[in-house]
Amino acid sequence: MSESAENFWVYPENHPVLLQKIIREFHIHPVTAQLLLSRGFVQMEEIHAFLYAKLPQLHPPSLLPDIDKAVKRILEALKGRETVLVYADNDVDGMSGAALLSNFLEKIGISVIYHIPNQHCLEKHPVEEAFAFAKARGCSLIITVDCSLSHPEGSFGPDLIITDHHEPTKFPTRALAELNPKLIESTYPNINLTGVGVAFKFAHAILNALTDLGALFSNRIDLKEFLDFVALGTIADMGPLLEENRILVRYGLELLKQSPRIGLRRLFEETRLDMQELSPMDISLKIAPKLNSLGRIAYPEKGVQLLLTTDPKEAEALVEEIHRSNTQRQKMEKKITEDVEALLEKEPQILEEKAIVLCSQRWHPGIIPIIASKIARKYNRPTMVISLKKGWGKGSVRTIEKFPIMPVLKKHGHLFQNFGGHDFAAGFTIEEKQIARLHEYFVEEANKALGKEDLLKKIYLDSRIDFEDITFDFMESINLLKPFGHANREPLFYTQVVQYRPPKIIGKTTHIKMYLEQKKHRLEGIGFFMATRKEALQRKKEPFTIVFTPKINQFYNKPMIQLHVRDFS
Repeated sequence: MSESAENFWVYPENHPVLLQKIIREFHIHPVTAQLLLSRGFVQMEEIHAFLYAKLPQLHPPSLLPDIDKAVKRILEALKGRETVLVYADNDVDGMSGAALLSNFLEKIGISVIYHIPNQHCLEKHPVEEAFAFAKARGCSLIITVDCSLSHPEGSFGPDLIITDHHEPTKFPTRALAELNPKLIESTYPNINLTGVGVAFKFAHAILNALTDLGALFSNRIDLKEFLDFVALGTIADMGPLLEENRILVRYGLELLKQSPRIGLRRLFEETRLDMQELSPMDISLKIAPKLNSLGRIAYPEKGVQLLLTTDPKEAEALVEEIHRSNTQRQKMEKKITEDVEALLEKEPQILEEKAIVLCSQRWHPGIIPIIASKIARKYNRPTMVISLKKGWGKGSVRTIEKFPIMPVLKKHGHLFQNFGGHDFAAGFTIEEKQIARLHEYFVEEANKALGKEDLLKKIYLDSRIDFEDITFDFMESINLLKPFGHANREPLFYTQVVQYRPPKIIGKTTHIKMYLEQKKHRLEGIGFFMATRKEALQRKKEPFTIVFTPKINQFYNKPMIQLHVRDFS
């Protein structure tokens, strides 16, 4: 491991014999073979499944716990012409799953109402809110998407089917069926399905049952038409793009590129995305924040409306509303970020601990998940941000690789009114009088579990490469590893270079353009948000090492390879 001005670099391990075996077996570029090794692939079967997996390799939905009970209840609802409430979480994963399940159930003949509570609704107890909403609309069955509910004890209200992917907590649900690959008794091989992924599996199981009964011919409904929803929610919720998730997202991305859905197409146009080059990064950085703004400060049901609309005028109006909501969210985020930075400057002792806990009455509860993520990334520490109101705190937690948080929250679960999430992102509700104790426990657990090295920002390098090997053919070979995203990141290479021209600032005062040379081969590099390091770069007169990802950009309609430089030393 070596150090730059900003980060510690972790170099890949060398396995020359295995490397040659992968090259021979798959006839791929040596550097592409090294990429696979760097990501932990050592078995030929694993590599083949990763590179060439198709839809038929998806796991059967019958492996999910309680799936037979859930399907049976849906068939009863279909036969009895019942009205079903689809009740979802207020993020993109929930919106996508609600759109998928609502659309699918309507296609098979069930009357569906969908509901996603906004922040105002959630000031009530979510269980009370959900069941009151269902009762008022005559719904005899509630299906959750991307969230869990607890059926009120002694209640004779609607039946409850839970579809979720978060870590189960100690709170009993008393549901008729609970579909969650993370349940202890689950035999489902992919515990990393997101909420929309579980909803897709539920739809698949229902379709299988109807087909087996002869009640529906499978060619009337093609489940592949829902994979754009699955890709959208999986990417937005940072589902690992490995194994089954990677298959779902790879096919779903192709659907999104065609953007047959009017609402999505209009949102992509407003965001000025190049549809032919659409990537998971485009969705996670440009599309998801816009849709998520609805759940944070406005009306998340508008997101489901956008995904399902077939009316161009409605799509236009909804995209305008999303734009306004996102602009407001950005302003609020900027204000809270400034507030947090001022607080940390005033109380620097906060950063002396290995975890950060911040709370305020001034912070909007819908914005704190973004703030928690930003602080956790910036300071590389587990971070808890709490919004206070009327004696209660709504909290969001984000963490680092070495400190999964669900075990900690479960250990101190007696402090919360409710909590949920997974090992790297969670939320909770807590009485204000319990926050000091939670603060103490959280920091104590982090101080005990983490060493100094765990708090260092690390860059994991995939392979060394020379400029002469960075060709268009090579760029095509690394496309085998796409789609890149969470747990299957874009490749990071390193190599030694010199500068044939001084760097210059571009993008007003934000980025650096670099002019790099190696053995008479020249390539340009862009260091995004690295303008503050221009002077350090100018002082590099001897060969130095860069860390980068190569990209193909269009320059006057001519493709050129450019390096996105992440670091230098």
